[in-house]
Amino acid sequence: MKILITALLTFCLKPALALAQAIERFPKPDFESGYQRLLLETPVPRSLALEYFDVFVLWAALSLASWFALKSRSRRKMFGVMVFSLAYFGFFRKGCICPVGSVQNVSLALFNTSYAIPLTAIAFFALPLLFALFFGRVFCAGVCPLGAIQDAVVLKPTKVPSWIAHILGFLPYAYLGFAVLFAATGAGFIICQYDPFVGFFRFGASFNMIVLGASMLLLGTVVARPYCRFLCPYGVLLNWMSRLSKWHATITPSECIDCRLCEESCPFGAINTPSEAPPLDRRKRLRQMAILIVLLPLITLGSGWVMSRLSAPLSRQHFTVYLADQIMRENADTTLERSEESNIFRASGVTTDELFQEAGIIRRKYKTGSWILGIFLGLMLSLKLINLTIHRRQEGYKTDSGHCLSCARCFSYCPIEQVRRGEIDPDELVSIQQSLN
Repeated sequence: MKILITALLTFCLKPALALAQAIERFPKPDFESGYQRLLLETPVPRSLALEYFDVFVLWAALSLASWFALKSRSRRKMFGVMVFSLAYFGFFRKGCICPVGSVQNVSLALFNTSYAIPLTAIAFFALPLLFALFFGRVFCAGVCPLGAIQDAVVLKPTKVPSWIAHILGFLPYAYLGFAVLFAATGAGFIICQYDPFVGFFRFGASFNMIVLGASMLLLGTVVARPYCRFLCPYGVLLNWMSRLSKWHATITPSECIDCRLCEESCPFGAINTPSEAPPLDRRKRLRQMAILIVLLPLITLGSGWVMSRLSAPLSRQHFTVYLADQIMRENADTTLERSEESNIFRASGVTTDELFQEAGIIRRKYKTGSWILGIFLGLMLSLKLINLTIHRRQEGYKTDSGHCLSCARCFSYCPIEQVRRGEIDPDELVSIQQSLN
């Protein structure tokens, strides 16, 4: 089974970058035949009143999900919120606007003063984070349409080996970093462009993206929510906020009796098992931690330097830099056939000097941004490695507040919860406790 999981993860997650390269980056215009290309476009903007109505619906859904996770403790009601969110934010609103994609709107607004970010985009970005800060990742539990469509296909979830989970767990940080870099420099919104499920919501996408989305859903039948756990960039921010949450969903409504019935209930691997005695290799772990702490500045700066070496190819993802390089090659070699993009630019009246000057400014932005991105990734990698060397004493079975999606699956496995619901008699709970002793 481990071999099967590894193969499926490799097939579905690794091709994302390859598929991105396969998509036609600059569609060639057709001026003669009258043919119009069918493009996957964002939905037509709604009226301001309807946009604020979307914010209200988001707030209401988050409030209900929080109540069902913390007070009602009901998976059935949470599932109802999930179905509504999939229908409304997914198929009705066609995945736009989405808190996951709003990361890019906020990034562009922070680094480009000419971009006036809508207040609704700020609200969609901030509300799920605010709720996560107080109540955990209730947005993931029942409000996110991307999570809901994956949750609907979970058939027989299998536990992902920890070493694979740790490796793939770094991908969301990289995705978030690149998304912020490309949005801040005006190269594009890659989260929206390579959203694997938006094609299903809008009933149209490129063949490559349909394959990616279908592969992700196929993988989701045995590996619960692969996009949420191993790719979602917004999940990084939700993880951070949820770890600070004042209130968070718990497996049991009272004290854990270590019955172990919930041990395999979470398909996301977000339940921490009891751990009291320190590991036998404690000194080895301490040495490893000390070495990693000493190497942390070197790793972060080294990662920044490596990414700065990649700033040139990364900058070519910006159309202006791409066009400047294309025209420079054409000017240097007159035998090259001019591209359609080049012909359109030469007819625009803008001089090549102006184009080259603008491209130079963008390249310098990528140089700085690549350094920052590299340092960020190096820091996150170092902290993850240091975290693996830390032993945390824990009594009872508890949710990992950062990775727990507050989906309410584990509640029904707890016998104390079953007593609270009236599903079993208190005498049966006493029998369970006696059998454990």
